[in-house]
Amino acid sequence: MAVTPELSKQTKRKEIAGIPLMSETVDNWSQIQTFKAKPDDLLICTYPKSGTTWIQEIVDMIEQNGDVEKCRRAVIQHRHPFIEWARPPQPSGVDKANEMPSPRTLKTHLPTHLLPPSFWTSNCKFLYVARNAKDCMVSYYHFYRMSHMLPEPGSWDEYFDNFIDGKVNWGSWFDHVRGWWEIRDRYQILFLFYEDMKRDPKHEIQKVMQFMGKNLDEAVLDKIVQETSFERMKENPMTNRSTVPKSILDQSISPFMRKGTVGDWKNHFTVAQNERFDAIYRQKMEGTSINFCMEL
Repeated sequence: MAVTPELSKQTKRKEIAGIPLMSETVDNWSQIQTFKAKPDDLLICTYPKSGTTWIQEIVDMIEQNGDVEKCRRAVIQHRHPFIEWARPPQPSGVDKANEMPSPRTLKTHLPTHLLPPSFWTSNCKFLYVARNAKDCMVSYYHFYRMSHMLPEPGSWDEYFDNFIDGKVNWGSWFDHVRGWWEIRDRYQILFLFYEDMKRDPKHEIQKVMQFMGKNLDEAVLDKIVQETSFERMKENPMTNRSTVPKSILDQSISPFMRKGTVGDWKNHFTVAQNERFDAIYRQKMEGTSINFCMEL
């Protein structure tokens, strides 16, 4: 029997250790937690709507030495298994990762304390991208609106409170970013900022290339910068999710690749919300050395 989108948006959430996740992910938790990471794995880690697809395409372009055709071998979501993804009867993210030859590039939105433990002992590499909380909140709101995999976000004001309280899928932005930032020197972690990638993509892509142990010449690097621009990726059916059915992602409500800018929060936050958010941010991020750029 077909489930209506309205119904599917109401019945999709369970929790693990207080973190809301899709119910199928929670039902598959034992398989996720016993996942076996390998030393040559590269795990792309992000809080949702922090440039995940962007960094995936950059990594793949580097891996394929800038060969655009090779990067078109499959849509982006099929190139890098999403560890906690589960949607029976389709193969889970863990199933897909297990079938993949090494070296593997994998993806997760999990906070550090929910990551499968084998990642910490495997000596693999982690690539974390953080995006300023205000833009992240706005982008996630529009994704909530158009995704039938997520509950109804309610009004902007209701969602604003839920985001601050971590009552959104994958939990608190504050805890997620702090968790990864605080362990960045203990493991092989390259910690990048979305805003730096917007400001100087070539420099940041160079850092990724070096981290991956690749040495590509200037012409290839320039090509990767060009091919991974927001404008190019928005038009690319391999990255813009245009192949995903409307029953899952309704891009008539909001496009998957929406704006890709820094500072769009100013079009959504009221003055009062901004003042309140800044106070909460100072409290929740107290004692951490991380600094975000809020506008370019």
